[in-house]
Amino acid sequence: MTDSARPQRGISPRAAELEAVWKALANPVRRTLLDVLGDGPRTTGELAERFPDLSRFAVMQHLKVLEDAELVVPRRRGRERYNYLNPVPIQQIYDRWVSRYMQPWTEALVGLRHDLESRPPDEGA
Repeated sequence: MTDSARPQRGISPRAAELEAVWKALANPVRRTLLDVLGDGPRTTGELAERFPDLSRFAVMQHLKVLEDAELVVPRRRGRERYNYLNPVPIQQIYDRWVSRYMQPWTEALVGLRHDLESRPPDEGA
């Protein structure tokens, strides 16, 4: 278990594990890496080429954060290291945070729309 996934007082172990995912997603370079990997696996060298302003070492550090959050799964093929997107932690965040709060708001907006559409139009407007 990584330091960022270590349970803290009052925080469930699962919530602590997702903390590493939030940290990983907080950085625009890491989000871009995930977007690229969404199109298919890439070698570390190919990913480094996408970021000419960053050193290969910096890209590797970003990949390590994504790996620790289990968002990227590396596999070696000979001398090459291929990086694969693992979307499961993102789905877990969606299930835990987005879908949980989405339904009440969606229902409220649908109700508001219904109320507004069922009112007679203002005559002076």
